[in-house]
Amino acid sequence: QVQLVESGGGLVQPGGSLRLSCAASGFTFSRYGMSWYRQTPGKERELVARISSNGGNINYGDSVKGRCTISRDNAENTVYLQMNSLEPEDTARYYCNAKFFAIDYWGKGTLVTVSS
Repeated sequence: QVQLVESGGGLVQPGGSLRLSCAASGFTFSRYGMSWYRQTPGKERELVARISSNGGNINYGDSVKGRCTISRDNAENTVYLQMNSLEPEDTARYYCNAKFFAIDYWGKGTLVTVSS
């Protein structure tokens, strides 16, 4: 049974930091590219960051460049998203995605709220 379980979301003040985690199970994690997306009500899901299966290729969405770092631990089947200098505009539900060619898995998301 495939599972992607996100954690680490919550309420943070502007300028603060959060580290999101996504624990994967039920598939060969090291073969999959992993991504973080985010979505707010009424808007399309937006790519935040993507990391290749071996960690050698990383991309970030324009809105978070310089403020976020994606990483993965293939031994622990976990992908991380370190977010710094958070802004109210970063408030969203953050989703973990695993992709291998046409195979696509999603987690249920973790809510991040940036507010004073």
